[in-house]
Amino acid sequence: MKLDPIDRMILAELQADGRMTNVELARRVGISAPPCLRRVRTLEEQGYIRGYHADVDARELGFEVQVFAMVGLHSQAEADLSAFEARCRDWPLVRECHMLNGEIDFILKCVAPDLSTFQSFLTEHLTAAPNVASVKTSLVIRGAKDDPGVPFEVLEERLARSA
Repeated sequence: MKLDPIDRMILAELQADGRMTNVELARRVGISAPPCLRRVRTLEEQGYIRGYHADVDARELGFEVQVFAMVGLHSQAEADLSAFEARCRDWPLVRECHMLNGEIDFILKCVAPDLSTFQSFLTEHLTAAPNVASVKTSLVIRGAKDDPGVPFEVLEERLARSA
């Protein structure tokens, strides 16, 4: 499905505020509510919208520790990569898992209530996992930017230049 400007506006608005009503969304993108709802449903069915989530403050909830773990594996065979990814999905402290190109095979974003909890995860689960050759960790001191989603304004600029 090729996205038109209204579809992209719907996605941008929902990315900024997924709780707005369909009536408000329709008003913001300049169409009536019924076709807006049909478009949203189509965007969901096509996989452009994967879900709706609350942006919770981890520190306010007591998750004081955020760590990036760079993981190297002994084997990069597809079965081994998939097995590691599946294991990461089962670890609650791992919030993101990305396979990388280069010296590091995976980078994991982890959160924990305290350093002791993360240390236990690190020694009992991550470094002890099958096929894990090395783990280097970096504790986050502070974050300067955390914008989920994509920059629609960059997409619109690119589309305008190519038109």
